Amino acid sequence: MNKEQYVGVCQRVAGKVHELWGEFTDDPKLVNAGRHEQIMGKTQQHSGIAKEQAEQQLKEFMQRNRNWYF
Repeated sequence: MNKEQYVGVCQRVAGKVHELWGEFTDDPKLVNAGRHEQIMGKTQQHSGIAKEQAEQQLKEFMQRNRNWYF
């Protein structure tokens, strides 16, 4: 798990806490803000996965093509 994935997970958890607190206090703005934060966290988590996959593909390419230079 890279840093971006970890931040995404933390943001999703914080968003869920905000959403639940908004439901507890009957504040629809806080509920919506929590849901928005969860969506942003999920997006960041998935982009971290994509970044990790891209780095792995580049690493494999460089290993297969050791004589290839920039």
